[in-house]
Amino acid sequence: MAVRKFKPTTPGQRHKIIGVFKGQITATTPEKSLTVGKRSTGGRNSSGHLSTRYRGGGHKRKLRLIDFKRTNDGVPATVKSIEYDPNRSARIALLYYKDGSKAYMIAPNGLEVGQIVMSGADAAPEVGNCLPLANIPVGTLIHCIELRPGQGASMARSAGTFAQLTSREGDYAIIKLPSGEIRKVLLTCRATVGVVGNSDHALESSGKAGRSRWMGRRPHNRGVVMNPVDHPMGGGEGRQSGGHPRSRTGLYAKGLKTRSPKKHSSKYIIERRKK
Repeated sequence: MAVRKFKPTTPGQRHKIIGVFKGQITATTPEKSLTVGKRSTGGRNSSGHLSTRYRGGGHKRKLRLIDFKRTNDGVPATVKSIEYDPNRSARIALLYYKDGSKAYMIAPNGLEVGQIVMSGADAAPEVGNCLPLANIPVGTLIHCIELRPGQGASMARSAGTFAQLTSREGDYAIIKLPSGEIRKVLLTCRATVGVVGNSDHALESSGKAGRSRWMGRRPHNRGVVMNPVDHPMGGGEGRQSGGHPRSRTGLYAKGLKTRSPKKHSSKYIIERRKK
């Protein structure tokens, strides 16, 4: 894994750090049968009203249909290619199953073209294989973890992330998540062995505002520069600090716990995430 830095020939190049594609990406066009068109909303809802600010523009994308459930049990698959996905920070791998079907999966570190991967209870606990938590050795680094059996991967999916299976208690596995949270997950839930690839994504820097526009992010103006009618932190003679940091609707932005204390799943959380 590596990143590229550039000579400061222009102001935009001075702080630009981007990922290296050569040697990592083995295919430039996605599998046609596993892609669908993605319509940009520009932050508008079904009525055409602006419901999410600071969105719009950006390059046209196609959705890659990722197989987060990995339900093709016991059928070996060959990694055909490692590809770029504009909809996520991680790389994706194209799988050709022995029964003729094709699927995309999140590509972990160390996954290579031509490698054989499997899913199911009979799969070995090796990088790229998906199997129930009951069959994964304690201490293994995992990603793409299900929260409920059969739901599909919902945790530890972004570039460079991983969780660790620390122990087992009865019907539950104790997992330490990337946020630092320690929680119980049913042993029948599945996870993929390994660490999500493209870990150098955290080192990337766009270098200029234009790259944000290419990704569909419009300029974001701060609450402190608004008028009091528009934001609780706005107004004041001259420049003001804005008072207590809070959202446009008045909720405190730093330190206020918004999770419901009566939430049903709280009993599965052993230790809250690190601040």
